[in-house]
Amino acid sequence: MNRDVPEWPEAVYFFGTCLVDLFFPEAGLAGMELLKSQGIRVIFPPDQSCCGQPARNNGRPDEARAVARQQIKSFPKAIPIVVPSGSCAGMMREHYPELFVGQPDEAQARAFSARVYELTWFLVHVCRMRLTDHGRPVKVAFHASCHSRREMGVHEEPRQLLRALANVTLLDLQRPAECCGFGGTFSVKQPDISGAMVRDKVADVTAAGADELLSGDCGCLMNIAGAMDKAGSPVRARHIAEFLLERSHEC
Repeated sequence: MNRDVPEWPEAVYFFGTCLVDLFFPEAGLAGMELLKSQGIRVIFPPDQSCCGQPARNNGRPDEARAVARQQIKSFPKAIPIVVPSGSCAGMMREHYPELFVGQPDEAQARAFSARVYELTWFLVHVCRMRLTDHGRPVKVAFHASCHSRREMGVHEEPRQLLRALANVTLLDLQRPAECCGFGGTFSVKQPDISGAMVRDKVADVTAAGADELLSGDCGCLMNIAGAMDKAGSPVRARHIAEFLLERSHEC
């Protein structure tokens, strides 16, 4: 990820992601509230949709570009685009430039990509967020998605935010860099392999002794939470934005 830190903005766009829209609306709302708490005006373009990653990953670049062009059109102002997902942010920041090579709107796509930031990275490096913990003592584990870790280079920032909370104990997983097995359509095309991978992740979280599992990506959360529920695990899984917002509010 480009480590150039933008100046503190008066306003940002918020890209909600498909999974936030359909399954985890509380994560998106929490992400926007965290940004607002820093005095930033949040703009949510109503015409936004998918980032285009499913089409690209399934070998349909023309369809991916069509979806991407809708996003580029929906976020026209030269202000940051904050995304509560390392996966979607990685698609828009890292893969739009290569997707549009040789296209008439390549420069426009590159300019769009340069404005994309993952939420926790933005809170740490741009907002320099300071948190006060109003919650009860709790033990948490954090799972960084593959795209967040390897494409966006974001895996320490969420841990930094969690360590700042006085009543939160951040536990270490034995294999923190290991994939949860979701991978979008991978979990459908390779269910046996995907199932084995997520069982390993659940075992890792269970062995750590966490009360809650947090992540910055809803795809991972959906996969791991489903497996934990099937295994009868009492561990709660949710997006880090929701957790941070709850902890920073007075009880």
